[in-house]
Amino acid sequence: MSTAGKLAGKVALVSGSGRGIGRSIALKLASEGARIVVNDLDDAPAQETVDDIVKAGGQAVVCAGSVTCADFGERFVKTALEHFGGLDIIVNNAGYTWDNVIQKMSDEQWYAIMDVHLTAPFRILRAAQPVIRELSKAEQARGERVARKVVNISSIAGTGGNAGQVNYSSAKAGIMGMTMALAKEWGRMNVNVNCVAFGFIKTRLTEASADGDATVHIDGRDIKVGVNPELIALAERQIPLGRTGTPEEAAGAVYLLCTPESDYISGQTVICGGGLSI
Repeated sequence: MSTAGKLAGKVALVSGSGRGIGRSIALKLASEGARIVVNDLDDAPAQETVDDIVKAGGQAVVCAGSVTCADFGERFVKTALEHFGGLDIIVNNAGYTWDNVIQKMSDEQWYAIMDVHLTAPFRILRAAQPVIRELSKAEQARGERVARKVVNISSIAGTGGNAGQVNYSSAKAGIMGMTMALAKEWGRMNVNVNCVAFGFIKTRLTEASADGDATVHIDGRDIKVGVNPELIALAERQIPLGRTGTPEEAAGAVYLLCTPESDYISGQTVICGGGLSI
């Protein structure tokens, strides 16, 4: 890990970073010198990400647990302050899908997806605001300008909708609205608030599943995951680059919005979808 990278000395919160895209984001930011607070539902994958960062010469610590818990935001921010003494980057990545057509979708499905993709980022950012405000005030008093970054994660389901995902599409559209609102609220604190909307990225949640029996256990529920191979093939034909994306490529898009080169970009949604936007 670099001690002279573009993010050297920065402190980053990355939710859902024990696996998949979140793990790749944590590794990428750490490779450029950021110190990472790694989160996952379970201790083991979070610790594995931390171990890999430390082995490569970086710094990281675990903050395990569900982002949907009412006190998680405060605990997440507190972990950064206690271990690294600051807060510079927040990546709201944690999430999953729980699909159905609207007439078959329960209130439980609706609220579960809203909680993880919209309410959880809101709580994390609410908890971070007083900390960032005080850091910014102190820096301004010293005549310093320190750019901080928030990168929220959306999806092309939010930019264009997706049949069978009214809950997910609504939540992912909502996070873009949150991004634009906070860009206006937090600009005075020199915080860039942006969003990355992913297209079809290969993860354990989108692996090919011909029989449809694959599940993951999330918050006490067994959630079906996986995508019919025929749908994957169809998606690849529709993507201008002709293939699905990798977690590392997804992480690269997030990294771009964490670098100094993005210091005058705020309130924007960048689509990382290989040319497919809806």
